[in-house]
Amino acid sequence: MVLQAEPIYKALKAIRASGVRVFGKKSKPHVVYLSPQGRVLTQARAQSLSKQPWLILICGHYEGIDERAMRRIDEEISIGDYVLTGGEIPAMVLADAVLRLVPGVVKEPGSLAEESFQAGGLDYPHYTRPAVWRGQKVPKVLLSGNHAVIREWRRKQAAKATRVKRPDLLKVRRKP
Repeated sequence: MVLQAEPIYKALKAIRASGVRVFGKKSKPHVVYLSPQGRVLTQARAQSLSKQPWLILICGHYEGIDERAMRRIDEEISIGDYVLTGGEIPAMVLADAVLRLVPGVVKEPGSLAEESFQAGGLDYPHYTRPAVWRGQKVPKVLLSGNHAVIREWRRKQAAKATRVKRPDLLKVRRKP
């Protein structure tokens, strides 16, 4: 199954016309086609897309879309090196990754700065109450109240998690 070019053309034309009423004439949509052939979605790309005034996501199904419709596409994005039956799930992944970076979507915007991939590595471990659960204790440093020491512990734990779980990210960070 391949989606024909004409319905994609007509859909984009209609959506753009509607968008002009909402976003204004000068605001051009960024059209993304979800495809296993696209650039792999990263946190940095999600951050960049979150700054676009508006996005149009096109989802192919099975074999994708007619190549002639590609002239209407600004960018192809993949969510990984594997194939799904359609672009709907990748569109949901992209939408969630992007929307949470739009100001006002996440209640505490400062919390976004310390998450995995924001600085190129993974996040530090998190704990909840109680302080002891089934014999396992929350690290004492987190109960100390010393914010500078806690910050340093978190930095070291994030580096350790990256080294152990995703050493490939360390190689990416070293590239100029």
